[in-house]
Amino acid sequence: MTQQPKVLIFDSGVGGLSVYKEIAACLPQLDYYYLFDNAAYPYGELERQTLLERVNKLVSAMVEKHQIDLVVIACNTASTIVLPSLRELLTIPVVGVVPAIKPASVLASKAVGLIATPATVKREYTHELIRNFSQNKTVEMLGSTRLVDIAEEKLRGQAVSLEEMAQLLAPLANKIDVAVLGCTHFPLIKEEIQTVLGSQVMLVDSGEAIARRVKDLLALNESNETSGGREIYSSAPPWQEDALNQSLTELGFSPVRHFHLEI
Repeated sequence: MTQQPKVLIFDSGVGGLSVYKEIAACLPQLDYYYLFDNAAYPYGELERQTLLERVNKLVSAMVEKHQIDLVVIACNTASTIVLPSLRELLTIPVVGVVPAIKPASVLASKAVGLIATPATVKREYTHELIRNFSQNKTVEMLGSTRLVDIAEEKLRGQAVSLEEMAQLLAPLANKIDVAVLGCTHFPLIKEEIQTVLGSQVMLVDSGEAIARRVKDLLALNESNETSGGREIYSSAPPWQEDALNQSLTELGFSPVRHFHLEI
């Protein structure tokens, strides 16, 4: 049996698991490694240079240790900053995520809502995407760190308050017909966002596009083969580790292991 490619998925938290789910649904036979830099979570509050150094060191160390074949930076904040330097450092493909402004603008008849982190909303890269692909549509932007925390809490079995969600999403109420989930954490709370915004609002994220990109870069076909390995690492002991491991088991991962690296 030929050895399957190894894919590393990287994020500051567990949000990138939404991207993992899309890729693994398409290519279950691959060996997946997931690394989250929770020691520096949330990334939106880090200085640019600090973020660059952390991601470059952590990712390149994991690539070397596990002989990774492809890296997915499953974090909008990190993708907009580290992709050029990481691609210079590594000899393997590096895939990033960007808010799905382009497809959303094609689908919207009224206006687009961008739900993201405050850092993504402020970043020039995001404004450039809007200028390039959404000239004829209004884009309402909403930056929220609390929504990221809610997704982290949900994965640890905590109930999501729809009342709190409604307050957080109130600035978009009745203004948009397509919403971009501009943070990889947000597909984890997609049902709740849909309930609050209403069925008339279409939700768009980058997960499927990333899965297609990975499949093309590795030149693989979809497969019914048995699942490959699933390992997950964190840069610091995760909070509510037992509850998190319970959810990770359901996704096919072994319990979280600590990946220590002096940064």
